[in-house]
Amino acid sequence: MITNAQQLQELMKEVEKEDPIDFADLPFEEDELRRITAMHICEMAATLENFSEEDRHLTLLAVAAKLVLENMVLHIQLLRQHGQDLGLDAQLILQQIRNKK
Repeated sequence: MITNAQQLQELMKEVEKEDPIDFADLPFEEDELRRITAMHICEMAATLENFSEEDRHLTLLAVAAKLVLENMVLHIQLLRQHGQDLGLDAQLILQQIRNKK
């Protein structure tokens, strides 16, 4: 089990080897963004310690689903900003996001 933000940050890097994040030209250091994110997730996980195993699982699924939805919305907004065709349905857009590497 992950015991601290540093371990989570390292795990994030390992996951990114398989599915890299396009940081483009953001004015932030990639490792700093990972560090802040890992700290936030560890803080969130600590608040779940008093939850039952089932509630903790459901909460983490809800958080993951929200993040996937947010990612899809941002991707669609970028497509619109660049004048790309949005004739696809949401399922196909999500599939494109997953397959984009």
